[in-house]
Amino acid sequence: MASKKKEVLFEFPNPMDNDCLVGHSDTLKTFTDAWNNRDVHPIHPVWMLCGPRGIGKATLAYKIARMVYGNVGDFFIIDLSKNIDERGNSKTDVKAISVHTVRAMIERMQMSSMSGQWRVVLIDSVDELTVPASNAILKLLEEPPAQTLFLLVTHQLSNVLPTVRSRARVEKMHPLTISELRELCVRFMPDEEISSEILKLANGSFGKIANLKSTGGDIIYEELLEVLHNPHANASDIMIVATKIASSPALYGILLDAIAQLGLADLYPMATHAISDINRLNLKADIAIFRIIVEVKKCL
Repeated sequence: MASKKKEVLFEFPNPMDNDCLVGHSDTLKTFTDAWNNRDVHPIHPVWMLCGPRGIGKATLAYKIARMVYGNVGDFFIIDLSKNIDERGNSKTDVKAISVHTVRAMIERMQMSSMSGQWRVVLIDSVDELTVPASNAILKLLEEPPAQTLFLLVTHQLSNVLPTVRSRARVEKMHPLTISELRELCVRFMPDEEISSEILKLANGSFGKIANLKSTGGDIIYEELLEVLHNPHANASDIMIVATKIASSPALYGILLDAIAQLGLADLYPMATHAISDINRLNLKADIAIFRIIVEVKKCL
């Protein structure tokens, strides 16, 4: 089966550099009102922005940060791009933020200017903190420094230590609407045709659309559905699609998307377990994915 994938390069701005916030006006207004009235009612020092990946939580967090520190105060960022090991060396090839990264930030805070300006600590995301890193943050939140605002980006509230969550004002942000997704697509992918199927598949996450378009995942997803629905598809056809999905771990999720679209919820445990085994057991990804597709096809 011939691939329909085309080479298209998209440049999506880092949330730090993105001034385009679409949606979430309610959350922004809630914070703005609290900030503007801080002299009357002291503002809560810890705000947790919670919601699915790719809906604009970090973009909102950076927008709030700019409002608070105003390029005059101090701004501290904790994320995987700034991860370090115990020797202070950069270690960005991991999936968790180390306690050393947090401790280094705390040291910088202690040496920061005492000019009386507001300071902002932005963590993107709390889900990626190791347990020791979370505990180090907890100690800081137990007695927040004066005129310091903590912005905690969180993808899954259940992944956050209850003791950290209890010290935060939790703002639950909702997935984007179809019209909001279209607005972002027009802005960042003006020459691309985004199908209604992809908009629905995104489940309110522009980040998911961006990932699919950047990796060619939207085309591969269509090929996956074509193979699943085609009664004449053979092992070779299935392996072609499996190999494309195996080319990037970021694409593994389209298997679960297909299962959901086909109404085969009972296959979720099997598929999620098989996907996790690819890395856990160092399996050949194309073979493991081939087997998942075969099992899905049997149920159609």
